[in-house]
Amino acid sequence: QVQLVESGGGSVQAGGSLRLSCVASAYSNYCVCWFRQAPWKEREGVGGIYTGGGTPYYADSVKGRFTISQDNAKKMLYLQMDSLKPEETGMYYCAARHPLSYSPLYSDAVRCGGVSPAAYNYWGQGTQVTVSS
Repeated sequence: QVQLVESGGGSVQAGGSLRLSCVASAYSNYCVCWFRQAPWKEREGVGGIYTGGGTPYYADSVKGRFTISQDNAKKMLYLQMDSLKPEETGMYYCAARHPLSYSPLYSDAVRCGGVSPAAYNYWGQGTQVTVSS
């Protein structure tokens, strides 16, 4: 029953930057993950965060270039994307799910199931990102 709305997509040249935003109707203690889907490709995870923890995790392909942050008061998530590549063109989504565990013995990546899209049941409408060469 979580409503998610993404914004901030657009067109940039290779090497440029964009910042995406995701506003959630429910926020506390959820797993929120950014996904993308290029034409004729499977949807893949970009990175995620557990809102009750705060340490983001990322796919290897974007480490060092993308940054996930959050604003708890505004119930808003951000994806800062730097040094964008043409192959990263696609629809970008934020999605949410309940964590597998609240135990402090597990990392946030584990409690959220990594970046697999299958277990995420609340999805935004997506925002288009186009990176030209």
